[in-house]
This record gives sequence, C-alpha cells and structure tokens, in this order.
Amino acid sequence: MTPSIGEDPRNRPQVDPLAALRTPGDPPWDVYLTGTVFLDIIFTGLDSAPVRGTESWARGMGSSPGGVANMATALARLGLRTSLAAAFGDDHYGDYCWDALAQGEGIDLSPSRTVPGWHSPVTVSMAYEGERTMVSHGHEPPPEEPAPETAPLARAAVASLTPGKRAPWIAEAAHHGTRIFADVGWDDTGAWDLAGLADLEHCEAFLPNAAEAMRYTGAACPRAAAHALTEHVPLAVVTLGAEGAYAVDRRTGETAEVPAIAVEALDPTGAGDVFVAGFVTGTLAGWPLADRLAFAGLTAALSVQEFGGSLSAPGWAEVMGWWRRVQSVEGQDPVALRRYAFLGSLVPDEEAARPWPLRRAVPTIGFRRSA
Repeated sequence: MTPSIGEDPRNRPQVDPLAALRTPGDPPWDVYLTGTVFLDIIFTGLDSAPVRGTESWARGMGSSPGGVANMATALARLGLRTSLAAAFGDDHYGDYCWDALAQGEGIDLSPSRTVPGWHSPVTVSMAYEGERTMVSHGHEPPPEEPAPETAPLARAAVASLTPGKRAPWIAEAAHHGTRIFADVGWDDTGAWDLAGLADLEHCEAFLPNAAEAMRYTGAACPRAAAHALTEHVPLAVVTLGAEGAYAVDRRTGETAEVPAIAVEALDPTGAGDVFVAGFVTGTLAGWPLADRLAFAGLTAALSVQEFGGSLSAPGWAEVMGWWRRVQSVEGQDPVALRRYAFLGSLVPDEEAARPWPLRRAVPTIGFRRSA
C-alpha cells in the first residue's frame, strides 16, 4: 500500500503556510508534480574540476533522492501537501528513494509506481568552486508504464516544459482550476522558440533562468526578457544567479527585484528547484510579489549549505533560525532587514518553529541493522 501524507505526524512540518486559507471543499493536494526521480551521489570538497587521466579525492560525499524529488521535498518541507507521480526502480536505490520521500517527507506517492526490472536512474554530481559537474545514467521506463494522464486535484502543479512536446495532463489540470507553474531546461535543439513551449498557454507563471529567458525572447538583458515573456504568460520570474531574481506580473503591472543572499555554498545541486518551491509557497499563501521572491531566494540560499538536492531543502525551523540570527548581528543594513520582516509574522513563537525530523544526505545507503 502506498504511504500517504500525514500517516506519521512526526513527518509533518510545524508550520502550515496555507492554514488561514483552508476550507472543507479544498482539493486534497496543494501541489502536484511529475517527473523522473534519480538517486543523486554528490561529491564535495573538490579543489578543482577532475582532470583527465588523474584521480581526484573528495573531502565529502552524500547520497539522496534527486531529479523531481528535489522540488517535491522542498515543497513538502515548507508545509505544502504534495503529491508526486514518478517511476521507481525495483532495486535498492528505488526502495531508498521511495522510503525517503513517502516515509521521510510525507509525500503522497499514490500516483507513482515501481517498474519491475527497471533500474533507478543515477546522477553523480561533483561540486567545486561554487559550481557543479554532473554525469547521469538511466533508461526510459517501459512504454507500458506511462505517467498518469490525469493529475489529481490540486491547488497548483509544477511542470517542466519540453520544447516541441505537449503534456496532456497540464491542459486538463488547468481546466480544473489547478494553477500551473512552469520551468524549462536547456533547449538542446538550439531553436529557442517560445511557440515550441505549447503548454505555456496553460501556465500562470514561468520561471526560467536569465540565459534561458534571453534566448527565448531575444532580449538584451534578463529584465527586458521578463517583460517580453509576459506576452505569453501572466507572471514571469527570471532568476539572475548571484544577482537574485526579477519578476513581472502582467495582471497587476507589478514588478519586483530582490538581491541574492550571500552564503558559502557547499553544494548548489537543486537550488533552482528549492527557489521554485519557495515561490510557489508564497504565491499560494497570497504574499506580495517581492515577499515571494525574497522567500524563494532565502530558501535556495539555505539549501546550498547542505549536501544533496532534495535533502538539503530547508524546513521552517531553519528559515526562522536564519531570521532570528540575522536580526542579532550588529551592523545589519536596516533596509535589507525590512525586506525580510514579513518572516516575523509567519511563526508566532519558538515552539511552533521547533525542528521536525529532517533527513540529510548520507554517505552510503543500507547499513546493516544490528540485532
């Protein structure tokens, strides 16, 4: 039987950002997403990129679910009721990823399935100099194991758009009132044609990075690209790397720009997914655009200080711990502090922000249990 969210109350965050908005007639899930789950093996502490013909030793290593699991975990840790459709291998890696997501994070996997005879996709990520290099291996799941054509009812869904392809579930979900947030990968075809992103017409928000946004629009700068994208989608959010993020809402005419938070990065894997999760959380909660951008950037900054893409995602205890720490540091820029003042109203007391069981990436999988 597929574990469902809420079976173990210890696995639920102590803050529900949508508590004031919930009604008995709500859909069962806050966010739905689908995609490929990888097993990520991360090496950190490399002084430089591996050099051909040599052996490099990493000072740190971690393993965790990756791929679409990055965003699913980030959403669940921020208190959103999250449902995931994915294929899992019937090997030890698949068992580990399923357990980490269902039991460890309380993510609903009822739309997911284990594929007999299919091994889990694997990514090895090497982090150095604030960047990463990845090598992946995997096979498509058998054609008789398609992704669900019908998405469960949810307030929102996160979709990764593929140039030249439609995903039928996106249009159907939007038709039933699900708010679609979309990102996109690098266009290996080199076409960079917005018309090829056919499902963009069903999306409320599009969140590319600066390079993607400029290539798709032909704009000379990321901010101009964001404005151009609003001809195709109501809300455009362009991430600017070390400069932060910029957003334009066509419906209100509102724009917002928030600088990035400077941190010492251990592993940047999955930071973009955590950013999207933070932005979706703030949007569903009805926050102002600038607050959503600031929160998304903060959660991404906290994530890069831990191993792995999924299990590095912060929970509310870490968000509030950061807010309390920065207020206690002398000489802080008062303007910068005011930018994050909205955090003070999210958790009323220390008890509500107490830590809950957050798994972290582990060096190895499947230690034998002693009797």
